[in-house]
Amino acid sequence: MRFSSPTASDGVVEQLFHLDDVPGVLWTPRDAEGTRPLIAMGHGGGQHKKAPDIADRARRFVTDCGFAVVAVDAPSHGDRPDHEEFTRVATEYEIRLGNGGELAPLIADFQALVVRQIVPEWQAVLSAVQKLRHVGTGPVGYWGLSLGCVLGVPLIDAEPRIRAAVLGLGGAEVSAEAAARVAVPVEFLMQWDDERVPRPQSLALFDAFASTEKTLHANPGRHGEVPAFETDSTVRFFARHLG
Repeated sequence: MRFSSPTASDGVVEQLFHLDDVPGVLWTPRDAEGTRPLIAMGHGGGQHKKAPDIADRARRFVTDCGFAVVAVDAPSHGDRPDHEEFTRVATEYEIRLGNGGELAPLIADFQALVVRQIVPEWQAVLSAVQKLRHVGTGPVGYWGLSLGCVLGVPLIDAEPRIRAAVLGLGGAEVSAEAAARVAVPVEFLMQWDDERVPRPQSLALFDAFASTEKTLHANPGRHGEVPAFETDSTVRFFARHLG
């Protein structure tokens, strides 16, 4: 794991890193010592590891709770080179979504890619970060909306270190099978007027989670209009479950 020089502001230390070919960023409290909870954050499609909504929430987790937070660039995003298979599937998905084409074969291809490559990458990042003395092997949470939800559900299914998750803006057509094996507490966000994820698909994904503790937060508005106050609820959720 190769780190760049840290920068610090308002009590938060930010460090960029590379783990093999995966670029990421770690946020921790200034002068942090010892073990603490870790939040893994998955960005949305077309974003990157330091997108404003990712960085703002990460800083809240650090300053309000004393957590560590890690985010990485998804394939074909941010500082990663173009990933031919990821880009092909994503581009074709957008085309078919727009013209009403058949999505099932593309969804199967995408699910296979996530399980084969992206889940192992995230697991390696978690292992590397938890070896740091100021992070340690505390409980892990996951936050991800939109693409971050699609990538996160299979990760949570495969990764026993993750004990709680905030997910949303995703649908059952992509994630239901893995969601049926997710039993950790879940807070799920959906936009009632989402133009990208049909309302029945969001509700079906929420229903698919096997969690005995799960909460649905539905707000009016389109896909990118999640209210800012949901961050307050997210902070309380992780503080309650990761402690």
